[in-house]
Amino acid sequence: MKDGKIQIGFIGCGGIAFNKHFPSLKDLPELCEMVAFCDIIEERAVQAAREFGVEGAKVYTDYHEMLKNPEVDLVHVLTPNVVHCPATVAAFEAGKHVMCEKPMAHNTEAAKMMMDAWKKSGKKFTIGYQNRFRQEVQALYKSCQEGELGDIYFAKAHAIRRRAVPTWGVFPNKALQGGGPLIDIGTHALDMTLWTMDNYKPKSATGSVFYKLGHLPEAAESNIFGPWDPKTYEVEDSAFGYVKMENGATIYLESSWALNMLGAKEAATTLCGTKAGAEIRSGMSVTDKEDKLVYNRGHHGKLTEEHFSPGGAVAYFSGKKMTEGVLEAKQWLEAIKNDREPLVKPEQAFVVTQILDAIYQSAATGKEVFFE
Repeated sequence: MKDGKIQIGFIGCGGIAFNKHFPSLKDLPELCEMVAFCDIIEERAVQAAREFGVEGAKVYTDYHEMLKNPEVDLVHVLTPNVVHCPATVAAFEAGKHVMCEKPMAHNTEAAKMMMDAWKKSGKKFTIGYQNRFRQEVQALYKSCQEGELGDIYFAKAHAIRRRAVPTWGVFPNKALQGGGPLIDIGTHALDMTLWTMDNYKPKSATGSVFYKLGHLPEAAESNIFGPWDPKTYEVEDSAFGYVKMENGATIYLESSWALNMLGAKEAATTLCGTKAGAEIRSGMSVTDKEDKLVYNRGHHGKLTEEHFSPGGAVAYFSGKKMTEGVLEAKQWLEAIKNDREPLVKPEQAFVVTQILDAIYQSAATGKEVFFE
């Protein structure tokens, strides 16, 4: 560290970097400095260094060269999914802490390599699941920890968009991303569901993956981000999974970028327990005026609904109101400085990748996939 501030280098200076990581870290000048920026498109790294870097911030086009920089304490890996593994492994081998954007990897084999490299390094490791820092998700997690829902035996992880295919970056490119909505937004919904349930022991998964609308010009025309190119669209447009846990609980995971279905639910979850149920509502069809967390239960012989107010006192940190990105970054940097575990543990993110990979495998083979 330099003057008590963590020195950060970045591998990848694309949309997630400019929209989440750079502005979030800029709000935490007491904890960190952004000193190195790497991207295969040099202009992006130059722009990032100019807008967010310290004076004299270094620019690279080869992350191996950046990792030789002894000033860099921490690396944020913000690349397409298939690069997560080699970049993370190289960073650990260079003795750096690593924050990797979600998902951990595009398949289980790559995720295991990352886990092995982390364990050998003795450094800190986390994955970018910022939805855990939303007020309603924090509140639901605490409710589950205190046993208010009882035994949670059925859940739904929602990541449904009606027509919202991302038309920027490399999202439709299977070779670079490894998949479509399942691995992109389904991963957030699954992480929220597993975390609030506090259940990371899957037994088996069955999946269905559809390539129905991605190649239809008439479907692309109504996309809210503008029409995608049906000729170059390579990934699934929707995917669904049925996961059985070792304790008998079941999770249904639904994901889509394009689906003829009313009502979008994204980064949302539904939990059903023996004492009560809870639903987190989110997505493009949910307005800020609607309640984002609703509990349901029987009370004095009546079925009741209890609504969580976003203005309630869910304490994160003192000071000004922070976005989920800033809260995520602050917690992560403080975990490094104070030698604590980050909120998003690598072991948890690994299970998310395992389940997503199993759903893809099941869809490809038509068979239920069992976990070892």
